[in-house]
Amino acid sequence: MFPADSVGLVSPQKIAFDTPLTLQSGRVLPRFDLMVETYGRLNAAKDNAVLVCHALSGHHHVAGYHSENDKQPGWWDNMVGPGKPVDTDRFFVVGVNNLGGCHGSTGPLSTNPETGGEYGADFPVVTVKDWVRSQAMLADYFGIGKWAAVIGGSMGGMQALQWAVDYPKRIAHALVIAAAPRLTAQNIAFNDVARQAIITDPDFHGGHYRRHGTLPRRGLRIARMMGHITYLAEAGLGQKFGRSMCHDTYQYNYDLEFQIESYLHHQGDKFAEQFDANTYLRMTKALDYFSPAEDFGDDLVAALKQAEAKFFVAGFSTDWRFAPQRSRALVKHLVKAGKSVQYIEIESVHGHDAFLMTDEPYIRAVRAFMKNVAGSPI
Repeated sequence: MFPADSVGLVSPQKIAFDTPLTLQSGRVLPRFDLMVETYGRLNAAKDNAVLVCHALSGHHHVAGYHSENDKQPGWWDNMVGPGKPVDTDRFFVVGVNNLGGCHGSTGPLSTNPETGGEYGADFPVVTVKDWVRSQAMLADYFGIGKWAAVIGGSMGGMQALQWAVDYPKRIAHALVIAAAPRLTAQNIAFNDVARQAIITDPDFHGGHYRRHGTLPRRGLRIARMMGHITYLAEAGLGQKFGRSMCHDTYQYNYDLEFQIESYLHHQGDKFAEQFDANTYLRMTKALDYFSPAEDFGDDLVAALKQAEAKFFVAGFSTDWRFAPQRSRALVKHLVKAGKSVQYIEIESVHGHDAFLMTDEPYIRAVRAFMKNVAGSPI
């Protein structure tokens, strides 16, 4: 039996688009697929639709279970479901795996229609603008003229922000959680080190590793371990691991000695078996390139003036990847642009990953905002 507030069993669906898509780079995808999951029902007016955008390693499986034997629900199951903050008794919720992903949408693992072989390293670099454009085509597929809300954390929040700038008539509310209007130099540096770990892995083979029957596991493992550290906070790590040892005494070698090391190795090994390295490279590049102000002379206020949505912005006290001052700066720019914005800064020990957690003030704030979304005409 599933919990009463779960959407229960869900099935993903692959939606094909045969219209060519010109990407920001100038490359063209002659056709593409998007893997999605939907929860709740689209009403007759088609004005109760909510788009959930995922973060770097996320996907379309936002809530519910794929089988009776699933041990874990979708990645944002604490947020989406009947009676939850994004209430599927009220909203038709769409989760989508982004272009370039490795969970069913067209990406490096897909067949290149021009060659008949796998794209691999030949799949183009995609951007947040490309994702938003493909998501607009997805909205057209469902007959959704305007999203009641677009919501996401981290890279997902960036997509919500890009939606508000690029398609102001098609989004009523934007929830930008643990995100920023562009990466800092430090964040770009973290991403490049992660990519270099993958690219320099001897099993990478220029990105065509699958043709050689290999996977760059070592590089992807290191990239994930380093990235995972940046998603966490010292407060949370200290509470969970401290300096706990794997053995009773020091071993005086380079094997695992501290519990935090064991945890990171486990996370890296698991990720390297589940995620595609070429996808990881493209997702981090999309983060690096993200800058909605770029088309407006790097004037963020000018960019935000395009928006017609009402905004919800959330930051977390121990998030040092997307520090709360970045969220506060976004709020100031939204106010200067004359936009309606609600801001909350949550005390949390979970670092950047706090947007996935159940800190009660955070859940309560999203619930209150979404109740207003449900009661607002679009």
